[in-house]
This record gives sequence, structure tokens and C-alpha cells, in this order.
Amino acid sequence: MIDADMKESMMGALENVIDPELGIDIVNLGLVYDVDLDEAGLATVTMTLTSMGCPLGPVIVDQVKTALADLPEIKDTEVNIVWQPAWSKDNMSRYAKMALGVR
Repeated sequence: MIDADMKESMMGALENVIDPELGIDIVNLGLVYDVDLDEAGLATVTMTLTSMGCPLGPVIVDQVKTALADLPEIKDTEVNIVWQPAWSKDNMSRYAKMALGVR
């Protein structure tokens, strides 16, 4: 179990990963469901994509790995793409909704 500061650092790094289609970061879009870090420095990111057929999935996964690699505690990153629970606009932060004009 990681501490709140580390989790915050990881989520902060992930805010640098921008969804290429929507132009908003994956954290504010609500795509990141969980982050974890084990003692060996393996980060696990559980996230989803806005659509199952998202052609940019591999690009986003690479960007997640690159963003987390900036944190000295992280040696490697595993990204688990999940489809449950399904993503919806309700997952988005107020900032993302305002930026995209979603109500």
C-alpha cells in the first residue's frame, strides 16, 4: 500500500498525460482509477480509455510509462486497461467538464 504523498506524486505526474482526442489530461478526465507502487519500484496504473476502440490506447500507455519514469521511486510501470467500471462523463473533474463544455 502506498502512502498518500506518493499517490499524489504519481497522479500529479499522470496529469502530464494528455488524451490526444480531447486535449485534457487523463486524471481530470477520470480515466485513472487507481495507482499503486510496490517495494521493488513497480508502479501499477489501473485505468480505462474513453472508448473501447480507442486507437490511441497504446500511445496513452506509453505516455503513462514515460510520465511515471520521471519519479525516482519508480523503476517500471505496468498499465492495466480495464473496461469495468465503464468510463462516463460523470468521471470527469469539474475542470474537464468546463474545458469541454460538458454539463
